Amino acid sequence: MEKRRSKHLVLILAREFASNLATPMLIADAEGRLVYYNEAAEEVLSVPFAESVEIPLDDWVEGFAPRTPDLGPISAESRPTRIALDQRRAAHERFRITSRDGIERNVSVTAFPLFAHADEFVGIVAIFWRET
Repeated sequence: MEKRRSKHLVLILAREFASNLATPMLIADAEGRLVYYNEAAEEVLSVPFAESVEIPLDDWVEGFAPRTPDLGPISAESRPTRIALDQRRAAHERFRITSRDGIERNVSVTAFPLFAHADEFVGIVAIFWRET
């Protein structure tokens, strides 16, 4: 298991916020490494955070085989998390994913960048929820 690195204060505060939310939320650092997701996200993703490793967010997301609602492919560059990382702006999209438990779910994802100062990008937050 890869050792987790020390985090910027903004990421620590975001994690504290996420841990108190009933809405699924994940956090990635400025390099795009997944650094945290809350208990509500564990329920949707079927993977406890304690069993995860710090990996590139794109690799982690790819494991859920995200597709458009009509099952078309979604390029990494058009995913809200990638837009927030690369373009440092908020983005929103609907997906169909296959969770680690094999269940297909429709989810909406909103991702936005985190800044310590106007010119200091430290990571992103993605909030998602199941749709019916």
